[in-house]
Amino acid sequence: MRPSPRLLSGGSEPLDTKHGQFLGGWGNLGSQTQKGITTYSISANRQAPLAGTLHAAIFNTWRRFKAQALYVIPPFAIAYATMNWAIEKQEWDALVKRAETMEWQKKNGLANYYGVDRNEYYNSKEARMHDAEMAAEATPGGPVRG
Repeated sequence: MRPSPRLLSGGSEPLDTKHGQFLGGWGNLGSQTQKGITTYSISANRQAPLAGTLHAAIFNTWRRFKAQALYVIPPFAIAYATMNWAIEKQEWDALVKRAETMEWQKKNGLANYYGVDRNEYYNSKEARMHDAEMAAEATPGGPVRG
C-alpha cells in the first residue's frame, strides 16, 4: 500500500532535534523551547471586560471634543453669520425694491392694476359693485344678498 500525504509530511513522527529537524507538522512547529518567558493568564469568568467603560467613554468623548472644537466651531460660526447676513440683506433689498415699485406704480396710476393696494381696492365701492355683478351672473336665482 502506498503511504498517504499525511504520513509523508512527517506530522506524527517525533522531531529529531539532535540532527536539526525543528519543524514538525500542523500545531507542532518544533522550535526550540523558549527560556525566561513567563506567561500569565486569567480565567474568562474572572475577567470584567466592560469595567470602567461608561466612565472612560464619557471622559474620552469630552477629551476628543475639546481637541477638535477649535477646528469645527469657528468655520460653522462664520458660515452661520455669513448666511444670516445674506438672508437679512436679501430681505431688506426686497423690501426696498417693493417700496420703490409701489411708489412708482402710485405715481404712474398703475397701483390697482398691479394689485399693490389690494385692501384699498377691495374696500372700495367699485370692487363691491364688481363682486356683486359677478355673483349675479354666477347665481341662477338672482343677486346674492350681502
